[in-house]
Amino acid sequence: MTDTAIPPLRRRTGSVGAEIAAHLARLIAQGHLRAGDRLPPERELAASLRVSRSSLREAMFELETKKLIERRQGRGSTVAEPPRGAVELAGGLGDLDAELGHALELRDLVEPRIARLAAARAAESTLLSLDEVLAHAGEQVGAEESMALDVEFHTLLAHTAQNPLLVTLSTMTAEWTRHTRVLSHRTELGRRVSAHGHQRILHAVRAHDPEAAGAAMELHLREVRQISGR
Repeated sequence: MTDTAIPPLRRRTGSVGAEIAAHLARLIAQGHLRAGDRLPPERELAASLRVSRSSLREAMFELETKKLIERRQGRGSTVAEPPRGAVELAGGLGDLDAELGHALELRDLVEPRIARLAAARAAESTLLSLDEVLAHAGEQVGAEESMALDVEFHTLLAHTAQNPLLVTLSTMTAEWTRHTRVLSHRTELGRRVSAHGHQRILHAVRAHDPEAAGAAMELHLREVRQISGR
């Protein structure tokens, strides 16, 4: 198995370890790094990112705690496979032809809970990742890019909740409601509403306010449905 190439790290201010963790978490959320992919050895990865090995180890420990990567002696670090329960849940849900109304109801239950957990459990790296997503979102981007950033935002929130079953449910409800989300991103108004909704959610997550985060997510989902006519 060959090591997966890692894009360069864009440095900002703050904890270097948090920046590295945010960078790698985004690559996982975007699908650039997939389950089973092996990361380069620590010495090589630290050199390519131009960071110290101690900062890299700090980031890797955080990602391992979030169950985004696995580290094994003699085998290095790989992107974590979903746990067995999540795989079985995804397999069962994948065969389900969900009606849109039912999928929207499930999303209304799952996403606010994810937002509440994210607010309670968010680390600095989470906030950096979400900030980076929102820095590119809004009416100024095209519909396809806006949709991809939308999915990435919700995926990062789900990972922050640190519950693989909720990640699976979020992924499946996103797929079942994809048509509705496409409609909400096809206009500048829809893209602006989506970005503003994400900003409210992130504000509550940054404040570590679970109830406000859940309420912001509920409002966001209502606004998206209104824009898409669902």
